[in-house]
Amino acid sequence: MASNGSDRFQIAARMERLPLSRWHNKMRLIVGSANFSDAFDALTVAYVLPALIPLWHLAPTEIGALISIGYAGQVVGGLLSGWLAEKYGRVPVMIGNIVLFSLMSFACILAQSYPTLFALRFVQGIGLGGEVPIANTYVSEYAKSKGRGRFVLMQQMMFPIGLTTVGLVGIFVVPLLGWQWMFVLGGLPVLLALPMIRVLPESPRWLVSKGRDEEADRVLTQIEALVSNNGAIPLPPMPANVPPAVAAVGRFRDLFAGIYRQRTFSLWVLWFCAYGITYAMTGWLPSIMRTIYHQPVSQSNLYGFVLNVVGLLVLLTAVFTIDRIGRKVAFAGGFLLAAVPLLIAAFTPDLSALGLATLATLAFGAMGMIPGSLGMFTAENYPNHLRALGNGATSVSQRLSSVISPYLVGIILPAYGVGGVYGMFAVFAIIGGITCALFSIETAGKTLEELSPTAAPVATT
Repeated sequence: MASNGSDRFQIAARMERLPLSRWHNKMRLIVGSANFSDAFDALTVAYVLPALIPLWHLAPTEIGALISIGYAGQVVGGLLSGWLAEKYGRVPVMIGNIVLFSLMSFACILAQSYPTLFALRFVQGIGLGGEVPIANTYVSEYAKSKGRGRFVLMQQMMFPIGLTTVGLVGIFVVPLLGWQWMFVLGGLPVLLALPMIRVLPESPRWLVSKGRDEEADRVLTQIEALVSNNGAIPLPPMPANVPPAVAAVGRFRDLFAGIYRQRTFSLWVLWFCAYGITYAMTGWLPSIMRTIYHQPVSQSNLYGFVLNVVGLLVLLTAVFTIDRIGRKVAFAGGFLLAAVPLLIAAFTPDLSALGLATLATLAFGAMGMIPGSLGMFTAENYPNHLRALGNGATSVSQRLSSVISPYLVGIILPAYGVGGVYGMFAVFAIIGGITCALFSIETAGKTLEELSPTAAPVATT
């Protein structure tokens, strides 16, 4: 049945009153585990490459292309999954993506040549690119306005934990067991699909947006029973003045209409700049240490590991501060602070390996809140019927930068050296900081319906 424009079962208000519970923590743990696995598989190639470079005699352009091709697949996956998640729901699309990228990780074990691994990484990227934006959408739709930053970031922290873990594993596994074992470990997340099917219900907000009010009511009633221990624990009173969740048709062109035009374009810039630095820096640092500074494989991978540890520790502080300081201050300040060590690296001649690693780590730490928080921020910028589309579309910007930036490093490094590479990163940081300061909105402390009040066409059955 289509909604008549009112929130017949008070879905938005009931979700807003739900206290944090064991059910929420279990849901976030399962979804966060999927994000962990996505990050592990996405960055596996960075720690495999120091072993493959001498084995397959790879040139810098081939290194950059192999890093980039996985992100090219993620461009396809992000856009396709956003559309599928609006049409068929959040949970089935998350499960499908996990199965795809896990099976492709196992397939990478069999790669005996550069072209084969190149092709397999592209297909794997389709699953990797679709999982995270839909996972972020799903968790955000269960969050209440107060403390939403902490609620969502506790789950999204699993992504940088995955980036850090793959670095730690790469230090020991690649030299001792061989590069194939990295892909063996990357294939294990397929086991997550079963608990997701059994435990995770569909998002009530998505169900309402499709006019499936009774189903949304049933799902939320079951969650309320779990949270209240079948009524033994009284739920808080229903909050007043919560804007209703209503049925609407989500169309791609609506991302560029009304108030959403500026939000979409500014988010695209933020994603492009953040991951133009993040993935290119983490993906290339071990290879730069190996090829430019002639460090051993274990030492090269150690530098990449330290970089991700610092990013993780900074994101941990965001869990406790992002709701207080706000998104704009955290993002704009992080970008502009990161530009300082990046510019120093760009204009310091004969920079040592330790000097480069130190400046890269400082920059990564300064903007450490941004990559892990952008998914949450993007979900906050769109209404229920556009949220998965918006997350999917902005993830395309992220993946494009993750394709373009590592490939550009492969071109710039032989021509202009390490300074040219870090100069490019500095430009990204400056553009990201200015864009956020001038064009982004503050979302902390407001309900999702309050942040996106624009009326939309009513859905029909």
